[in-house]
Amino acid sequence: MSANEPLTNPGIHYPPPLIYVAGLVLGWLVDRLRPLPMLGLPSILRFALAVLCAIAWLLLFSAALRVFRRERTTLIPNQPASALATTGIYSRTRNPMYLSLALLYLAATLVLDSWWPLLLLPLVLVVVDRFVIAREERYLTHAFPHDYDEYRRRVRRWI
Repeated sequence: MSANEPLTNPGIHYPPPLIYVAGLVLGWLVDRLRPLPMLGLPSILRFALAVLCAIAWLLLFSAALRVFRRERTTLIPNQPASALATTGIYSRTRNPMYLSLALLYLAATLVLDSWWPLLLLPLVLVVVDRFVIAREERYLTHAFPHDYDEYRRRVRRWI
């Protein structure tokens, strides 16, 4: 595709949640070879924190999903967007779904009782930022030039 051709979709050909799953699986595998348990965090505290993170994930994801449904646009990143989501939770963060997946990742890390997945979370977030969000932003800039530019000035990427 040349620089002058219009973008028809963000060009993401895999489900972004797989990046989070890959980080968790890699952390779990490393933990099998070289265990690094969350010593000092009692099981009940880890469980309570995991439940809080899971609830936060559910609330954030549900809020984002409601906006997408109200706008009648797609969740699937390799499909063209029919509208720009800027209301509800999207008025606070441009990426509530990826933020919610980070919370779910934290919940899973606490359940796994290993520091390895947590140590890999920054790498996971960088991959999501560079290989998913950057492509989505490039697409949205082309699809909704004025609106997306104004939205980017108003709302932060993460929080």
